[in-house]
Amino acid sequence: MIVMDTSIWIEFLRAKEPYLSLVSEALEDNRVIAFEPVFGELLQGAKSRHENDAIRGYWENLPRYSIADLWIEAGILSQQKHLISRGVGLIDAAIYMVAIEKNAKVWTLDKKLLSIMEEKYIFKINF
Repeated sequence: MIVMDTSIWIEFLRAKEPYLSLVSEALEDNRVIAFEPVFGELLQGAKSRHENDAIRGYWENLPRYSIADLWIEAGILSQQKHLISRGVGLIDAAIYMVAIEKNAKVWTLDKKLLSIMEEKYIFKINF
């Protein structure tokens, strides 16, 4: 499974290649996990009703990952791995936590997030 962070969703929603094709393929293959903090960020930045509706549609139809005490667990992971001192915020720590918990891959353009993750959790595309 793949957890896509906000940066990938934005490229996809802007219909930028190669993200449009690659994300569409992952969605069709049911390989994408929806994660509430990412969708919250997407909705926060929605510029039109059309964007809002599209984001909500994906949220309502994708398998979701949820965990009790999400923010507490993300804070613990962040503290244990000293993520705040490496410039990684709580949402990115939570995304990393999902990868660990679900043995999933994280697809991101965020260089700080990429720099702290173990290789086995990084989703890689060869362009």
